[in-house]
Amino acid sequence: MINMKSSLSSHPSFLFLILVLIISSVVLLAAADDYQPANYDNQQVPGRHDDAEKSFDEPAPGEPDGGNDDEGLHNEGSSFGPDHRTWTSILPEPTISGLLPLDSYLSFDYYRESCPELEEIIQRKVAASIKDDHTIAASLIRLHFHDCAVRGCDGSILLNHEGSERSAKGSRTLRGFELIDDIKAEVEKKCPKTVSCADILTATARDATLEIGGPFWEVPYGRKDGRVSSAKEADEVPMGRESITTLIEFFQSRGLNLVDLVILSGAHTIGRSECGVIQYRLYNFNGTGKADPSIDEKYLNFLKRKCRWASEYVDLDGETPETFDSMYYTNLQKKMGLLSTDQLLYSDSRTAGIVDTMTSQPWLFLQQFSVSMMKLGNTQVLTGKHEGEIRTNCNSVNNY
Repeated sequence: MINMKSSLSSHPSFLFLILVLIISSVVLLAAADDYQPANYDNQQVPGRHDDAEKSFDEPAPGEPDGGNDDEGLHNEGSSFGPDHRTWTSILPEPTISGLLPLDSYLSFDYYRESCPELEEIIQRKVAASIKDDHTIAASLIRLHFHDCAVRGCDGSILLNHEGSERSAKGSRTLRGFELIDDIKAEVEKKCPKTVSCADILTATARDATLEIGGPFWEVPYGRKDGRVSSAKEADEVPMGRESITTLIEFFQSRGLNLVDLVILSGAHTIGRSECGVIQYRLYNFNGTGKADPSIDEKYLNFLKRKCRWASEYVDLDGETPETFDSMYYTNLQKKMGLLSTDQLLYSDSRTAGIVDTMTSQPWLFLQQFSVSMMKLGNTQVLTGKHEGEIRTNCNSVNNY
């Protein structure tokens, strides 16, 4: 792996990234004051069941073919390293169309008249929950991601029935459902049959981020709740062992790009993982009977001591696990990424340059996290007159 010690500030691609991200933040702030429906410049957001157009269908010479692990990136002497020429072409467009979906009916004022106390209720409940258990913040952000990753941000992860997303193998460690139910119960008392569970979950993830020192962003409202929830579809959500190519395609199919992949992975600056998820990296990586060679030796020894039992938990950020900062990216440079998908972000030439940039300019991570989270929250939402419903109980569809 190439060791990037030289300053990035003189590189044209770095300057371009700085410019685009600054413009994105300006647009984001402007959107909060005066939102108009986006047109996406005639570029449709991929539909729920449509095959998204992929830009990495054929790997370049020497790249992996999209298997379970990017094995070529782990080989000693590999030529893969930070390459700042490949990712600048897919930076987010500095327009409001990059933030809100086509023909969106979402609005920052959606509940201003119908439920003016909504945000105060959510903020108060989230703050109290995190005060009791600071680890719930990361769980709420993760719960929101799992919701949006399957059928869009429609609250389908909250449905609790046999065969639902919530019952999937990959959902068994999800937390935060009780808090959403608590918020929904109070909101129903104040504003019955008005606020969707999807909107509550989206705002809860924002407030959880802010409560632990992360950035603020405006949440547009108007999402409807979906009526379908499938465990089979939920099992397609990345679990930490995918290749970078697979992750890129997964994000692209949901209207998110390479920058969003790296930035949203940065949510691992907080939170924990079960040791069982990473034990294969410690003892039998790719069936070799040895540890993953991409793990720093001292960090490997620490993980082996920490993860003697699969049921134990280990921090995703080994340096500042309770601080929402850019240390996650610094850890990747030190070969201290906990999940395989984390460390591959710095091994793959398509993403390494973005990792370097977030490390050298920490404020960019906080700024871009707001943009990428807003995009995530607007993924494939239900807003049409005949789409979805407003659930009165987040656990089940309406009976009327």
